[in-house]
Amino acid sequence: MTPGRAEARLRAVRAAMDEEGLDALVLRPSPDFRFLGGEESRGTPDGAAFLVVTRDTIAATADPAVLVPEGARRVGVDAEMRVRELFGLAIEAELVPASAVLAPLRLRKEPHEIAAIGRAALRAEEVLRQARELAWFGATERAMAATLRMLALESGCEEVLSLRVAAGEHTARPAHLPGARVINPGDALLVSLCGRWDGYCAEVARVFAVAEPPEDFEAMYSVVLAAHGAALAAARPPAPAADVARAVGEVIDGSGYGRFAAARTGRGVGLGPDEGPRLSEGTPLAPGMTFCLEPAIYVPELFGARVADVVACTDTGPVVLTSGPPALHVLER
Repeated sequence: MTPGRAEARLRAVRAAMDEEGLDALVLRPSPDFRFLGGEESRGTPDGAAFLVVTRDTIAATADPAVLVPEGARRVGVDAEMRVRELFGLAIEAELVPASAVLAPLRLRKEPHEIAAIGRAALRAEEVLRQARELAWFGATERAMAATLRMLALESGCEEVLSLRVAAGEHTARPAHLPGARVINPGDALLVSLCGRWDGYCAEVARVFAVAEPPEDFEAMYSVVLAAHGAALAAARPPAPAADVARAVGEVIDGSGYGRFAAARTGRGVGLGPDEGPRLSEGTPLAPGMTFCLEPAIYVPELFGARVADVVACTDTGPVVLTSGPPALHVLER
């Protein structure tokens, strides 16, 4: 981050602190920490310093109580603060979530941030493109997940935040973790990767079929693709974010799969993998917002399909930062 950008962010944060009546912010390594330029340090407890922001200073320290002003009444603490860290702060003040100050400021990304998120999304997509060239027959979900993790790290991924490989009936389980199930011809296959590249997060999910798709699977997948397209048509500032979720719901409900639709349609991505805007809420979309669009249908005990792409809002409408979900790809091996 350039000095000018850092100073502008700090001015905005201090103005928001004044509005919320906060005397200081105490941040641990987290998206909020990185938003204000915090850098991890291995010379302090837990491998990283806290970042303390007051009306006069911003500094890293292993002991936040030293920098919090004497007589402070309200202090914003990081939403990712661990319990033992909270107890160890030794700050005699009301502790409130720092997200009240920082979340609104992080909603709209600067152009360089959108570019970084786009690069992260393309790297995630490239890993899943490489997945199409792998040998899937006879492998287990867990083994293929390990291979994809290696490919992600080789692509420069700083942290793999989630990686899903689900085959056959497991594709109908939204929270499925890769296991010992062997991947066979005729299986539906759902693969997703969420990671952090150069500080910014992105997630991409793709759907395949092994040798041949299961009966009725292509028809169901086409509904997910149609829902993705309808969501993009609705994602035009200043429409409420909830309009995007509503558009997805209308397509899936109209197809007859409504009771199998995923509960969540999308969430914001940026320095963190799950932030604002949330597509279930009424926040007006605005240029600079970025979110992971993830329509899905899960039919219990049969199969499911979920596609995920990162989308940026602009003055002229939404821009998908990847190539977008393709037609169903059938793996040949």
